[in-house]
Amino acid sequence: MILFVGAGRNQRRAIERARGLDVRVVAVDRNADAPALPVADEAEVVDFSDVEAVTDVGRRHGVTGVMTVASDRAVPIVAAVAEALGLPGIGSDTAHVMTHKVAMRRRLAEHGVQQPRFAAVRTHAEARAAAEAVGFPAVLKPADSSGQRGIFRLRSFDDLEAHLHAALAASSSAEAIFERYHEGAEVNTLLVATRGEVHFVAACDRLRPNGIGFGVALALVYPSTFFGDVLEEVERMAVAAVHALGVQDGIAYPQLLVADGGVMVVEVAARIPGGPMGEVAGFGTGIDLVEIAVRQALGFDVPEELVQPRFQQPFAISFLTARPGVLPTGKVRRVEGVMRAEAFPGVARVETYIQPGETIRPVQVDGDRRGYVIALGDTNLDALERARAASRLVDVEVEA
Repeated sequence: MILFVGAGRNQRRAIERARGLDVRVVAVDRNADAPALPVADEAEVVDFSDVEAVTDVGRRHGVTGVMTVASDRAVPIVAAVAEALGLPGIGSDTAHVMTHKVAMRRRLAEHGVQQPRFAAVRTHAEARAAAEAVGFPAVLKPADSSGQRGIFRLRSFDDLEAHLHAALAASSSAEAIFERYHEGAEVNTLLVATRGEVHFVAACDRLRPNGIGFGVALALVYPSTFFGDVLEEVERMAVAAVHALGVQDGIAYPQLLVADGGVMVVEVAARIPGGPMGEVAGFGTGIDLVEIAVRQALGFDVPEELVQPRFQQPFAISFLTARPGVLPTGKVRRVEGVMRAEAFPGVARVETYIQPGETIRPVQVDGDRRGYVIALGDTNLDALERARAASRLVDVEVEA
C-alpha cells in the first residue's frame, strides 16, 4: 500500500493511475471534501502539515511507500514520513532545498549553476540592502510559498516598500527572496533521476502575461520552440540543477529562463508538477511519470524503457483565465460550451473548475486559472492555435 500526502484536484488522476497499477492507496487531506479522497482505497482526514499524524496513518496501514504530486508543501512531509517509517525517499535535506527558495539559490550557487542574482530578506533594512546589491528591476518572492502567491515584480524602492509585508506574510518562515528580474522566455522541463543518473524527459515553452500575474502560465507548448545550441544548454542546465540539489531518485521539474545573458535556473520542484503540466510527458512522449514515481516510492527499480520516449506528439495547453485570457470577470451565472470545446478538432481534453456563484478575477496567482484545454497538432504552434480556439468556445456568463 502507498500513502498519498494530499488529496486535492491535482492528486486525483495520480491516485487513480496508482490504483490502475494494482497498488492500494491510502490518502490523507485535512479537507474532508477533498476531491481525491473518494477514489483512494482508504481515506483519512488529517492535516498533512502534522508529520506525526501522517506518520501514524502510514504506520497503521502498513504502507510501503509514500509520495505526493503537485504540492510543494507536501514534499518535506513526504520526506520526513519516509524517514520515520524507513521507506524510500529523497531525504529531508534535499526536500528542504527543493522547497525553500533561499536554500535552493544558495545550493545552486555553491555548484556554480547559473541563476539570477539574489539576496535573502526578513526585514525592511535587509530588503533595502538587497535592492542596493542586486538592483532593479527585481522579483520579490516568499521563501517557501507556491502557486505564485506573494510574488511581485519591482521597479523601484517604492514598489519594495509597498509589497514587502505581503511577501513576508506569505512565507511560513517569514522570509523572502529578492532576485534580479531578467526579460526572457521561460522553459519548463521534466527530468527523472534514478540511482543518481538524471534522464531528461521533456521541455516545453511556458507562456505568461506581463504585469500583474506575470508568474502564472497562460499556455504551455510542446515541444519547445527552442532548438539547437539553446535547447542543448537548457538540457545541460536542468540536469546540472538536479545534480546540485541532490536528487538521487525522483521526479524533478526545473523551470528555466532563456535570456540575453544565457540560460538560467528560475527554480526546481521535486515532484510531478500540478495540473496539466504533469501531463506533458504523457501527451508528448508517452512517458508515465506517475508509474515511475510509484515505483520509486515503493523502492522498485525503474527500467530504462520507462524513461525513454515512445513517440513525439506536439501539443499545447491553453489555460482558462480572465484578463488577459478569454474568461469574463465577475460572479458566474452559467457555464456552457464545454462540449463544443471538446468536439473541436485536435482537442484531447477540456477541464473546467467554474461553478455558478463563484467570482472570476483577473489572473494574479495559479489559483485564478479556472480550467484548461489540451489540443494536439501536427506542429506545436498548430496545437496552440487549436487549444486557444477551443478555449474561446467555453461560454461563461457573469452578472452585469
